[in-house]
Amino acid sequence: MRFHFVLLFAAGVVPVMAAPRDDLTPLLAEHLAANPELPSLCAVAIVDGVYVGGGATGVRKRGDKTPVTLEDTYHLGSCTKAFTATLAAALVEEGKLSWTSTVGDVLGREAGRSEFQAATLEQLLTNTGGFPGEVPPDIWSDAWKAGGSPARKRADFVKAMLALKPAYPPGGGYAYSNTGFTVAGRMLEKAQGQDYEELVRKRIFEPLMMTSAGFGPPAVNPRKVDQPWGHDAKGEPVPPGPRADNPPAIAPAGRIHCSLPDLVPYLLLHLKGEAGTVLKKADSFTKLHTAPANDYAMGWLVAERPWAQGKALTHTGTNTTFTLVIWMAPKRGFAVVVATNIGADIASKPCDAVVAALIGKYLE
Repeated sequence: MRFHFVLLFAAGVVPVMAAPRDDLTPLLAEHLAANPELPSLCAVAIVDGVYVGGGATGVRKRGDKTPVTLEDTYHLGSCTKAFTATLAAALVEEGKLSWTSTVGDVLGREAGRSEFQAATLEQLLTNTGGFPGEVPPDIWSDAWKAGGSPARKRADFVKAMLALKPAYPPGGGYAYSNTGFTVAGRMLEKAQGQDYEELVRKRIFEPLMMTSAGFGPPAVNPRKVDQPWGHDAKGEPVPPGPRADNPPAIAPAGRIHCSLPDLVPYLLLHLKGEAGTVLKKADSFTKLHTAPANDYAMGWLVAERPWAQGKALTHTGTNTTFTLVIWMAPKRGFAVVVATNIGADIASKPCDAVVAALIGKYLE
């Protein structure tokens, strides 16, 4: 097992940290045995700000005996959204834009209908920007067929969505929306003059040494089983390829993958909420973790939980063939991530049961 990394935020240094002391594989194996519809389970746990537990069990692909490992990469799905918000906070700190920057301010001729031009970056990142929960079928189909770079595909998708009538006036309603985060990602590209994917690599992955992190499905070679394959609602493995993930256009809403140990420094960044190598101001974390309405902050659902001794932050992500669940309790320096390589309709309850077991193990 290779070594991992954890941030010493106060010093701005990234020292090496050894593998976790607690092997969670036996616990995960019990849950996998009780839920044989899941191909695998993987989990990590942080307690009192320390990476203490990790484990993995099951197979990378149903019908193949290759076992998963703790080093394998899993898809984050909509847990990508908090990365997009974190990137936005970094650019806001630098004055490249502000939380009140509007679609019209930043996108100019791409801004579309006048109603959307007033939508702010903050509204887009809190699902209050006026976009519907679902993308019209014709625009979704075009996103799959689009050519060019990911940024070009994103620009075309954003232009098409901005030409629609808002589902509600920006700032005057709420709908959980991949589109809002995609438009926000496009605004970040325009403000910085770099593709979203490159911005995330340079501003988040590299400073946190998330060496396994990338975009798209974890596995790329359909002739190998060198990473977990996703599985559809029937439990069938989905071959690596363009259709194994969301279209590149909506990367800011849900297209990151990485190993769970490589998520640890990112979770510690948010648990500690201190200025460091990614964000320079502690107030930025307060902004990211505060829900203006409907309990949805910037990429995080906010919930009060007794075991968290107050506010907990959570999100579930799925690209329909992987599922990943994050829970964090900043006051207790606690976080847990559970992942599997099958969609949320099947995986949500089993993953939540593992979360509950880990909370019971470490906090109760």
